[in-house]
Amino acid sequence: MTKILKFFKPYLGNIAAAIVLLFLQANAELALPDYMSKIVDIGILKGGEGQGQAAYILRMGGAMLALTLAAVAATVAVGYFGSRTAAGVARDLRRALFAKVQDFSAAEMDKFSTASLITRSTNDITQIQMVSNMALRMLFFAPIIGIGGVIRATSKASSMWWIIALAVGLLLSIILIVFAIALPKFKKIQALVDKLNLVARENLTGMMVIRAFSTQGREKERFDAVNKDLTGTMLFVSRGMAVMMPLIMLIMNLVSILIVWVGAGEIAQAKIQIGDMMAFMQYSMQIFFSFLMMSMMFIMIPRASISAERIHQVLATEISVRDPETPATLPAQVKGIVRFESVSFRYPGSSEDVLHRIDFTALPGQVTAIIGTTGAGKTTLVSLIPRFYDPTEGRVSIDGVDVRTLEQKSLRQAIGFVPQKSSLFSGTVESNLRYAKEDASEKEIQKALGTAQAEEFVAALPERTLSPVSQGGANFSGGQRQRLAIARALMKKAPVLIFDDSFSALDYRTDKKLRRALAEGVGDRSLILVTQRVATIKNAHQIIVLDEGRMVGKGTHLELMETCEVYRDIALSQLSREELA
Repeated sequence: MTKILKFFKPYLGNIAAAIVLLFLQANAELALPDYMSKIVDIGILKGGEGQGQAAYILRMGGAMLALTLAAVAATVAVGYFGSRTAAGVARDLRRALFAKVQDFSAAEMDKFSTASLITRSTNDITQIQMVSNMALRMLFFAPIIGIGGVIRATSKASSMWWIIALAVGLLLSIILIVFAIALPKFKKIQALVDKLNLVARENLTGMMVIRAFSTQGREKERFDAVNKDLTGTMLFVSRGMAVMMPLIMLIMNLVSILIVWVGAGEIAQAKIQIGDMMAFMQYSMQIFFSFLMMSMMFIMIPRASISAERIHQVLATEISVRDPETPATLPAQVKGIVRFESVSFRYPGSSEDVLHRIDFTALPGQVTAIIGTTGAGKTTLVSLIPRFYDPTEGRVSIDGVDVRTLEQKSLRQAIGFVPQKSSLFSGTVESNLRYAKEDASEKEIQKALGTAQAEEFVAALPERTLSPVSQGGANFSGGQRQRLAIARALMKKAPVLIFDDSFSALDYRTDKKLRRALAEGVGDRSLILVTQRVATIKNAHQIIVLDEGRMVGKGTHLELMETCEVYRDIALSQLSREELA
């Protein structure tokens, strides 16, 4: 929780100013019943008739008006400081949360779902913002009013103190009961919001699959089940609040009747005056409202504390891939020699390795292909180069420098990476290509598009490179997205290029043309290519064959056809012997 509280430090001045103003507002409101008491007892009952009485009432009334205006001004100022503090804390929390997630390695991203991170960045922070604003107004104001009201009420009619004690006891009982029932539900609400976001996100991203299988009805039932669960939980909490409010109002009204009944007897015995009874009643109402405000905070704070804990979980997460305190540096001219030395890897929390003692070297100017059965660990293997994960054992190096000793930024500047799922950002074709190199010239853009075999379809777009790209590149086909992602990687001109199954959506003709263009355009860069297609890697200088996380073959296509059974089975399942020769 200390990680959350520190976000309030920059706003301590606002909080202090608000507390001072709340103190002044509370004192003004506490003084009003006393002035009313004086008007009734002195101005009306004892003041007689004539100008003296009218002047006294006007003078007291003017003082009450001034106090009311001061209280209103203080309320507005407190609202300003409260809103400024709450909005600022929410902004800083969102910024910190976003920055933290940006530093997450793949291991941390596996720990938190995307839907949960979105909920924490929006709904949970909104809860903290709302409670921060209300807490500043109520949490400090209510005790001042409550304690001040008790002191002033007993000073007006000390014999009726037991009425306040009885009412406060009943109020506290109701609040504690509701609190005990509602608290366990708040954690469930946030978990259900996560689940609702997950279902909604899966439906939106998988809409085409849902339609293709005509499962809209099933998805509606799935969403409806989660939605009803969330609604039922929210209604349970809301009903608790709804029951509490009328009970509190009933107690307040009964207390008012009790005060009048008991007070009438006290007045008849000349123990108190009418004005004192009226002031006692108003102070009692102020005390009840202070408890009402505190009860609202007691309901809201637990939910906000759960939200704060969820945000704290993200902020307190230890990053598994960190920059070293004294990072090494790559040579001024990076050659791009990538070496795996007895590399093993297991996912956090797993008891078994998914990669076992991998050894190979990818040389500049050569194509190193990685192929294997599904789930063999191909993507995991290449993810170790840019340090999306760190190896459990062994060493991955570039030009002889262990990647774990490098600053992540400098390491990744030496790598051009195209993931399995091609990701494009909303904007234009040009802005997506400039993502790799902001100051790229038009000539460089056209060259990258040409090498990636994207020049033709981009030229056919209405605005060419200025044509819009929708979120995720949804307005382009899978093959077009892959070619644009490849062009973006080529724009970087990095000495190491990694293509993780980046040709899967391309037809064989485009695949062949792209491979030829890469062979001509890559030059002396190291090209590491993960693929499922044997035809794509037939001419690779080196092919690494993986099976269940183990390297079962290494060599050229012809060598592996002779020596590696796994490679031969994959090859024969795709091409004829004549095509493989």
